[in-house]
Amino acid sequence: MTTKQRAVRAGIAFIALLILGGIALMYKGNDALALATEKKEGILTAEQVRMSFDSVSGRLAEEAVKEGDVVKKGDVIMRLDSTDTDLAIKKVEAQIAQVDAQIRAKNGEQGISYQKADTDEQQSGRQIEQQRSAVAAASATLRNARLDYDRKASLLSVGAIAQSQMDEAEMNWNVAQANVAQQQELLQKLLAGSNGSPTDTIAQERQAAANMGNEADALMRQRQALTVQLRELEVAKERLTLRAPEDGKILKVLAKEGEMVSPSVPVVLLESSRSYYDIYISEKQAAGLSEGQEIIGVTVAGNRKVRGTIRLLSQAPGFADLKQSREKGQADLSSFQVRIYVEPQEGILPGMTIGVKDSAFAER
Repeated sequence: MTTKQRAVRAGIAFIALLILGGIALMYKGNDALALATEKKEGILTAEQVRMSFDSVSGRLAEEAVKEGDVVKKGDVIMRLDSTDTDLAIKKVEAQIAQVDAQIRAKNGEQGISYQKADTDEQQSGRQIEQQRSAVAAASATLRNARLDYDRKASLLSVGAIAQSQMDEAEMNWNVAQANVAQQQELLQKLLAGSNGSPTDTIAQERQAAANMGNEADALMRQRQALTVQLRELEVAKERLTLRAPEDGKILKVLAKEGEMVSPSVPVVLLESSRSYYDIYISEKQAAGLSEGQEIIGVTVAGNRKVRGTIRLLSQAPGFADLKQSREKGQADLSSFQVRIYVEPQEGILPGMTIGVKDSAFAER
């Protein structure tokens, strides 16, 4: 028999022994799950948080921490280059300032337009009154001219005056009539400028002032849109700074200064202050427990009490497969996983083994 054949046979024999040993352990109830259920011990494990930049990317400009550093919630961990965002913010701020200046100018122009309309209305009122007086004066002159004309016509009929005097009276009467017509026309023009008609200049001035208000409103809406854009940029800039979400310890820095970082790609591994351990218990013991209950564990080294809270209570993974491989009729095959979270406690460190005594379940 060759050396190669002997090696193959030895390997086959070893594998067969492992299979037989595993079967024997399962029939005896000494597989890993059964042993864990019997010992009810677990390794205290600190939860880890994979930190990444939210919805932003860029060149990593600053690493504020190194591996092993202890950080508090809110501490700066990393910063991405903010040059482009800073420029965009300044641009939008300048646009907002420009719009603000336009709004102030438009409001000022509107105020002046309203004042001019008021002044013109007052002047128009005075002019109308003056023109009415002029019409009244012209009408009085016309009446006098008519009386003079009638009187001289009577005198002329009896030969008391010359024809030239009659002609002069007639001319004065005609001139007075023309003057009344002229003054009335001027009055109608003045009235048309303030009576709400299409030729009402005062109304036109007020409408123009009102239109300036509409323009100012449009500028305000433009400013609101720019303000939203500015806020979005400020949020994006805030996201360029990665901060610790909770107290913990930096386990691993996965990105280095100068590297390009993509959104949601982990750059730091943080060990949080939240820690837990898992134990496995029987179905009977699980029946008396519920999530949220307090439970007392004991460290294997030092026998120190560790107060914790049950956060997970579920059937142990893989139980169905294990059950099929065991003899039918075995009692209490179901095992349940219990995850217990512990509060930070001096001297209790991740990696320690913590057990829970059977008495802790018997008391419930």
